[in-house]
Amino acid sequence: MSGITLHLRSETKPLEHRSALTPFTASELIKAGYTLNVERSPVRIFDDAEFEKIGATLVPEGSWIEAPQDHIIVGLKELLEEDFPLKHVHVQFAHCYKQQGGWENVLARFPRGGGTLYDLEFLEKEVAPGRFARVAAFGWSAGFSGAALALQNWAWQLNNPGKPLPSVESYPNEDELITAVKKSIAEGKEKSGKLPQVLVIGALGRCGSGAVELCRRVGLPEEQILKWDLEETKKGGPFTEIVESDIFVNCIYLNSKIPNFVDFESLKSPKRQLSVVCDVSADTTNPNNP
Repeated sequence: MSGITLHLRSETKPLEHRSALTPFTASELIKAGYTLNVERSPVRIFDDAEFEKIGATLVPEGSWIEAPQDHIIVGLKELLEEDFPLKHVHVQFAHCYKQQGGWENVLARFPRGGGTLYDLEFLEKEVAPGRFARVAAFGWSAGFSGAALALQNWAWQLNNPGKPLPSVESYPNEDELITAVKKSIAEGKEKSGKLPQVLVIGALGRCGSGAVELCRRVGLPEEQILKWDLEETKKGGPFTEIVESDIFVNCIYLNSKIPNFVDFESLKSPKRQLSVVCDVSADTTNPNNP
């Protein structure tokens, strides 16, 4: 037995239904000797009963705050912006280390309470001598989902000019998502007489490869999917290819200032086709966001 207790908290970020642990991974942890407490959750994509069935102990939502100090708190996205000190070890995406808005307040809570942050974005393991890889990454799925919404938005704008895309709900499985996006593309093609051209920047990374795969899965021809990475962007923007594409999917990892990919002047181009920007990277408060 490991003697370590993990506490899976219920996510509190709006619209967040994902879970840092699945019932399968939870089961593997229990088999390895960990004690696992799982908060009941009205928002998690998995039912509470699925965790109870594999031997986890269900505990009240939000009970991590009062959990014993030696319990490790496992989550996915950042905590609510509150001020009380954090006494536990927390495993989560904190979105602090690229100077996102409010990072000082978030990090200050840990030393004040004696807690520790293991940020999932920066946890790595050595996979070969001198070569490291992320332990946990959701990038591929983020790119896949983001590209799906971008294509739906492209079609929506064509058929509903001046009206924003309505809010969307999660799909029960991948096949239903693919079916819905194919239907949207068909509607957009009927209105415009063409298929969209999609430019993915960061196409060789986890996030970008997910976006490219979605485009392929919904039937876009390869020539309609422009796949850019460091080689194509090394000259620096703005890039006319972005504004001449129908959809721009941004999937880069950015930790330093670079020239803007687009600016107001480039958007004035008479050759502009761009109607959708999908910023999967979505570091909106990062001072280096292009």
